[in-house]
Amino acid sequence: MATSPGFTRQAAALPIRGGKICLITSSNGKRWVIPKGVIEPGQTAGEAALVEAWEEAGLVGTLDKEPIGSFLYEKWCGTCHVTVFLMHVTDAADEFPEESVRQRSWVSLAGALERLDDAGLADILRLTLGKPARERVEVS
Repeated sequence: MATSPGFTRQAAALPIRGGKICLITSSNGKRWVIPKGVIEPGQTAGEAALVEAWEEAGLVGTLDKEPIGSFLYEKWCGTCHVTVFLMHVTDAADEFPEESVRQRSWVSLAGALERLDDAGLADILRLTLGKPARERVEVS
């Protein structure tokens, strides 16, 4: 998934556990999102996604080896290109770095689609999770 010069590269985790999706509030509390953040120099997109899942949502788990998609959104007076990985959550901590500024909620696919306002991210959820399990390709 190549990005064009000038985009801010970000990575995100789409956290799943027990058939539910974990959404978090944005740092200002106005929107529901998934954990995501800037890919730091020397960091892979997968590493960045796992770091953000921990810092923003207190989640630990494993990622599929390949991203499930990407989307663009506007932030910081520019465009961010977000690479999204499916995350299989193994633990959800009660205390985590951004717990004072974020809420965490486990929802169904339908519930996630109702809360998300980013069309690109909603499309990724529909394409990835809207299929029966036998049609999904999961890599461990």
